[in-house]
Amino acid sequence: MSLLTELKDKKIVVLGVGLTGLSCVRFLHAQNLSFTVNDSRQVPFAKASLQDEFLASFPQVNLVTGHWHKEIIKAADILIVSPGIDLEVTGINKLIRPTCQVMGDVELFCQINNQRINPISILAVTGSNGKSTVVSLLAYLAKVLGINAGLGGNIGQGVLDFLTLEQAVNAQAANQVDLLILELSSFQLETLTSMQAIAASLLNISDDHLDRHKTLKNYQNIKQGIYRQSKVAVINRDDPLTISPLATQELISFGSDNAEEGHFGLGVVNNKTQLMFGKQVLISLEQLPLAGLHNALNYLSALALGYSAGWSLTAMVENLAGFSGLSHRCQRIKTDDHIQWINDSKATNVGATIAAISGLLPTLSASNKLILIAGGDGKGADFSPLKTLLNTDAVALITLGKDGDKIAELRPSSIPVDSIQAAVTFASGYANPGDMVLLSPACASLDMFKNFSERGEVFITCINQLSTSVEAEL
Repeated sequence: MSLLTELKDKKIVVLGVGLTGLSCVRFLHAQNLSFTVNDSRQVPFAKASLQDEFLASFPQVNLVTGHWHKEIIKAADILIVSPGIDLEVTGINKLIRPTCQVMGDVELFCQINNQRINPISILAVTGSNGKSTVVSLLAYLAKVLGINAGLGGNIGQGVLDFLTLEQAVNAQAANQVDLLILELSSFQLETLTSMQAIAASLLNISDDHLDRHKTLKNYQNIKQGIYRQSKVAVINRDDPLTISPLATQELISFGSDNAEEGHFGLGVVNNKTQLMFGKQVLISLEQLPLAGLHNALNYLSALALGYSAGWSLTAMVENLAGFSGLSHRCQRIKTDDHIQWINDSKATNVGATIAAISGLLPTLSASNKLILIAGGDGKGADFSPLKTLLNTDAVALITLGKDGDKIAELRPSSIPVDSIQAAVTFASGYANPGDMVLLSPACASLDMFKNFSERGEVFITCINQLSTSVEAEL
């Protein structure tokens, strides 16, 4: 019996009606399944009118808002949980019956996909940092190579939107794909056990989401669970925390050192740092638009994943330079003030900021400095790994936000400010031509902004306003 058939006799509850929850609702509704949606927010939609639209579009859905409904949750046979919901903190885990199956949308997708005659192939990526860049690079390469691929998980479309159902016999759905490239967060991996990926990579591990996962070891174990669900494990030689006994299948590695045959690394050839496949020179870093060592590793991991899927290595390398990267990830802001302004607002944890500083410092001349703007909601992270980098002569520090003072303790000469605008204004006056001003907060943005994107946009706006005011004075 197929899972979809089994679901018809189950009490299904969708917890959370955000983007993921709405994806689940659309899918379950299309199967004519009976289910309940429960959200703790009284008005879970951005506008009341959107809630009216929801009820009009899904009239058979029982929508319960304003609290977690204990009796509904207790009665559930299938609980589909949005990744942002912490079952322990909310107390929901105490309500779940032992026979209830708890899953996320990705797990539901995988269980159904595994039963299909022609399942959609999967490449999967997780890690504390760089995963959005890597999956977006993979999606770009797939497109230029003529591979019919989709991008989903923690980015792109909801994964359930990619399913072409068996009842649509001989019909090709508009969103059908042959390959799905998945970015997976630790929250999604908590409820994922059935993925059968061609290859999967854990890019790196650093303190992140410890407010939910409690310890780095627990967070590491959750991330490493991705290896059990793939044929090929793509590991990072530079980060011992990514290497696991769970990865007992075929291994392909990448790293910043010289690589053995069949693996990816970096090498210096003709006085230029090159991406390498064993001893084979692929392309020099200076030919690629994404700067820094951390982005060199992102390139290598994407190549390793594509190679695992049977993509032409030559064709991938030929097209690498066409990918310009993602907004708010070491994004260079063009100005005429001879200062290098870098927007890395997506750096929401310590590891991302360390990667940015370590990758960008070597690009500066000996006479120039890097001015770091950091701070926000640290999510319980330990900031001490930043201390060594922050206490070098080449780095200056500006702090802000909820946990800015904790970062400031790492460097006594730091400058505290109360806004991005104040940080930009100070940095502009402090910086000399050739210096770099880097917004890489090492923290989440929710203490001051809606999300990291808004934080980055405000940073860019302040820089542009600074340029406008200078022109006005002239």
